[in-house]
Amino acid sequence: MEQNTQLELAAQFVHFTNKNIFLTGKAGTGKTTFLHNLKKTLSKRMAIVAPTGVAAINAGGVTIHSFFQLPFGPYIPESNTNEQRYSRFNTEKINLIKGLDLLVIDEISMVRADTLDGIDEVLRRYKDRNKPFGGTQLLMIGDLHQLSPVVQDQEWSMLKPYYDTFYFFSSNALKQTAPVRIELKHIYRQSDTFFIDILNRIRENKLDKTTLEALNQRFIPNFKPADDEGYITLTSHNHSAQEINSKKLADLGAKSKFFEARVVENFVKETFPTEQSLELKVGAQVMFVKNDSSRDKLYYNGKIGTITRFDEDTIYVKCKGDYSEIDVHPAEWQNIKYALNPQTKEIEEQVIGSFTQYPLKLAWAITIHKSQGLTFEKAIIDANNSFAHGQVYVALSRCKSFEGMVLRTPISLNSVKTDGTVAAYVKEASANEPDTSQLTDSKIVFQRSLLQELFDFSEVKNTAFRLNRVLEENESIINKSANTTMKLIKAAADHDVFNVADKFKNQLNQFFTEPGLPEENEVLINRVQKGAVYFYDKIDQSIYQESRSIEIETDNTAVKKVAVQALENFQRAVFIKRAVMQATKEEFSTSNYLRAKSNAEIDFKVSIKTTTATKTATTVSKDIPNPELYKTIKNWRNNIATENDVFVYMILPQKAMEELVTKLPTTLPELESVKGIGKAKVKQFGKELVEMVIAYCEQNQIDKGTIELPLKKEKVDTKKVSFDLFHSGKNIEEIAEERGFGVSTIETHLAHYIGTGELEIFDIFPKEKINKIIDYFLENKQVTLNEAKAALPDDVTYAELRAALKHLEFLGA
Repeated sequence: MEQNTQLELAAQFVHFTNKNIFLTGKAGTGKTTFLHNLKKTLSKRMAIVAPTGVAAINAGGVTIHSFFQLPFGPYIPESNTNEQRYSRFNTEKINLIKGLDLLVIDEISMVRADTLDGIDEVLRRYKDRNKPFGGTQLLMIGDLHQLSPVVQDQEWSMLKPYYDTFYFFSSNALKQTAPVRIELKHIYRQSDTFFIDILNRIRENKLDKTTLEALNQRFIPNFKPADDEGYITLTSHNHSAQEINSKKLADLGAKSKFFEARVVENFVKETFPTEQSLELKVGAQVMFVKNDSSRDKLYYNGKIGTITRFDEDTIYVKCKGDYSEIDVHPAEWQNIKYALNPQTKEIEEQVIGSFTQYPLKLAWAITIHKSQGLTFEKAIIDANNSFAHGQVYVALSRCKSFEGMVLRTPISLNSVKTDGTVAAYVKEASANEPDTSQLTDSKIVFQRSLLQELFDFSEVKNTAFRLNRVLEENESIINKSANTTMKLIKAAADHDVFNVADKFKNQLNQFFTEPGLPEENEVLINRVQKGAVYFYDKIDQSIYQESRSIEIETDNTAVKKVAVQALENFQRAVFIKRAVMQATKEEFSTSNYLRAKSNAEIDFKVSIKTTTATKTATTVSKDIPNPELYKTIKNWRNNIATENDVFVYMILPQKAMEELVTKLPTTLPELESVKGIGKAKVKQFGKELVEMVIAYCEQNQIDKGTIELPLKKEKVDTKKVSFDLFHSGKNIEEIAEERGFGVSTIETHLAHYIGTGELEIFDIFPKEKINKIIDYFLENKQVTLNEAKAALPDDVTYAELRAALKHLEFLGA
């Protein structure tokens, strides 16, 4: 395909700027070919989407709705329901979106404004939330004079408060980006200047009486071409096309042959390029629905011919003007999805299904909608009843020549529908087409923005501030070391990074006053690389390494979740900034920077060292003294909590443990002075805690003075105390309150005496519930407590399960 100015300009904008581009042009100007060439040459990571399944298959991409998980109904900006779909995004899809440099949207004329804003929301969520489309570049390909978006009256009534029109250019996000519009003007499909002029007048809503009369010269009443002439009828309704094809096939005297397609894995029926069960006869007029992939290029998508004969696995088709028959074999269409290769960081196409069938379909008639993108030597246009804007233009522009077109009925002015809104937009955009000067300016702006972004630490600063605030607001319940480390990081970052970066950006701005591309300014790039060396070292030593050592430890689950997320966000920002500095030390270029940033987004792995209360392997913050004692006490606390089915902080709060291992209390009065323990806990656990402290001090030769020995008194049987109180007439709640225990702890104490036969189980627990538990254990002999808890109703407690087992133990069952 020969090169032209508009194609070169479009390629430059795509390759070397971040401007959003609307690539348009009359039918037959090579928009689809441009896209296919782009896939072969572009170094940016891109994905191709289209509004319909057929368009997606033709473009070699996927549908918009499947890629972005968009709802099929209207997208209402700022609606809370939009959040619900994000749970369907898996890690693979999120990483794919994060690594996306360019999003190509084919057949943009059929995309609604709200759909584009739905895409914007997804991209902002997983990329840069402060930039339209998350900073992803858009290439929108299509012709607004062709098929328009489908929108029902009810849907438009919902969308109207948010949009001027339902066309893509009314997207709120797109309006923020000032996209460039490039129109391809060289027409490859038609060479007839008279016909081209008629088509242009229809596009531009300038179809006057004289032009209409000229167009209607091709109205031939009762036109019935010979079967071998190769005419195809383009009609506005699907049922009309089906009726014509079925009747024509039935009129042939030959016997039908059926060819079944082979469908492998995932290939949606609505996107089949031809019939799954293809009925053909000798003499049938057919159309090729795929380009010939062989070097001979004997056929193309839309070429018309007639079946002459069948062989075992070959269909022979003769096309008018060809010297010989074309032997047609099954062809394969692939349904693809995009996936990110974790090794190469490239976005790759993965085949998820295929459709194999002879690339033919009956072609006495086809709908105008399905003809979009095709080219016909001869066509009969039945479009006077067209119901959508652009249908007449699509139908007429499928024809290669004026003489190859026949009108079934005269074209009226009413049927040539060109939307005034589209005409106004096209007129305004045509008056502001970009040139090479704007291209250069866009390159300069893009390169400057990347350099400013490189030395902009606002994301690191903001995430550090949010993390610091969470730690300070919850200082009393989060381990001290997290707060201490974060304060040191912030102080170093303020002094060595943030303040220096502000000064460095001022230097950059001075360079930006110089003309020319930043990448070609040797003095500037040398300064940038030196700056990258400095900032990499400071980030790595003062921020990155230290941030990876922060541990979040707290008994409060809600606070832990918030703190861990804040830490993860901070670590991610630091990780990415460190990665782009490392890449820039060696070289700065647009492609190198974008690649480094995208790779860092993908490579980031959360390495927050959290300690959950139920883990048996206990980690200890580096600022906690006597870490071995801390581990011992924490494991003891966790075991007690698990045994009694209570939260760990109910046994011993986090801050109490930290103070305990600092003060090392070896007497009950000393223990009681520890904040968060008090008399009740001393009564419950005092002796055990002090014994652990004494043992630790003796083992590590820590002198704590005289050790009081009321601890050596005879050990009190805590279960017996609960048993005696129960026999005195007190109920479980009263015993728990008096002893400072939880209700489940008292129930566990009493269960012991159910096992000895000293207590009757039904005096403590409801008979009906206990009988159901007993029946379950009798039927499931080897079941664990956890399995029983999961199998039985939610209101069954662990205490009731233990009591039932004790009862069965006493009975010998």
